[in-house]
Formats: sequence, C-alpha cells, structure tokens
Amino acid sequence: MRTSGSRQPRPDQIDPHRMRHMSLETRQILTEDGIASVLVNDSESPLAWLARRKGRDGRSLIAPHQLIAGEKLRADFTRGNMAPRVTANWGAPTGGRPRGSGLSPGEMTDAMLASRQKVGHALDACGPEFAGLLMDVCCFLRGLEDVERERSWPPRSAKVVLQLGLDRLARHYGFAGEAKGGPANVRTWLAEDATFEV
Repeated sequence: MRTSGSRQPRPDQIDPHRMRHMSLETRQILTEDGIASVLVNDSESPLAWLARRKGRDGRSLIAPHQLIAGEKLRADFTRGNMAPRVTANWGAPTGGRPRGSGLSPGEMTDAMLASRQKVGHALDACGPEFAGLLMDVCCFLRGLEDVERERSWPPRSAKVVLQLGLDRLARHYGFAGEAKGGPANVRTWLAEDATFEV
C-alpha cells in the first residue's frame, strides 16, 4: 500500500483486522513534485520480507543492493501502469478499441512510456533466465513458494535463483554489491616461456 499526498491514510484510519496483517512504515521518496512522505506496507513485498529475514550465517537473505534494485524495478513497473486490470473500467469509452488492449499511446504519459522502457531494458539486461522470476517476485509480489510450485522447482531453490537475478538487475542499475572472490587467475598448461599465437 503506497499512497501519498492528502489521500494518505493514517494508521488509525485503517481497519483493525487488516492492520494486524500489515507492517506499516513511513518513508521519504523522491517524486516529480519533490520529496513526499508515504506510508508503505512492508509485508506486501516478498523482497522486504527477505531483506528482514536472517539466514543461518546471520546475514539478510538478500543484500541491500538487491532490495533496492528489485524495488526500483517494481517502481518502474507501477509507474508504467503495467499491472493487469482486474476490475472493470467504467470510465473508459466502449467503442473504437478492442477489449483488453490496455491504454492507447494517446492516453499514456511520457513518464509512463519512459517507465515501460526502463522495465524492458532492465529485463533485457537480466536475460530470459531471470526476467520471469523477477517479474513474478518484484512486480507481481508472488511468494517464492508459489513460484517454486508453479515451475516445479525444488524447495528453497527460488531464493538462490532470485539472488542471482537481483545481482544481475543491480549490476544493470549500477548499484555496487559485495565483490565475491578476487580476480580470476588464468591457468594454462603452457611452459613459462611459451606464448599464445593467433
């Protein structure tokens, strides 16, 4: 739940039963109009849950740069109005356009188009191996168990694949992560004084 401006509800205005299932935090975000204070439900995002949860080694299940990259993808997805509509749009005209076609180019703003392009570029940079998983977890907020069940993956394997995908996504966005290992040494079977010839 992300709201801003005058429509932002206060925690005391939310139904108490619903409130028990939420983890509300106030955050500052940068918008087109400047910095805005928003109320965020951390329990809606699988990435936020993974970032709060600790593994056996005491570290978070995903690193901060992975969380930021995933949330950036989600923000662009949301700004691009890419989520499928699940309710009727009673304000839309009924003629002139086939059903289910989404917004026409005339109805899209420049910001929406730019956000859609950013999502496309990010998923292309991650490759087809990770794009579907990143969309499911970061954008559609699907849990890792659901992803594993749907794809017939072994239990707890989606976390590892997600970490790899988030690393690639973070690299695309230019977020620095921890360097794993040092530079690779090239090993050859050549004698010390031999050289390669092409």
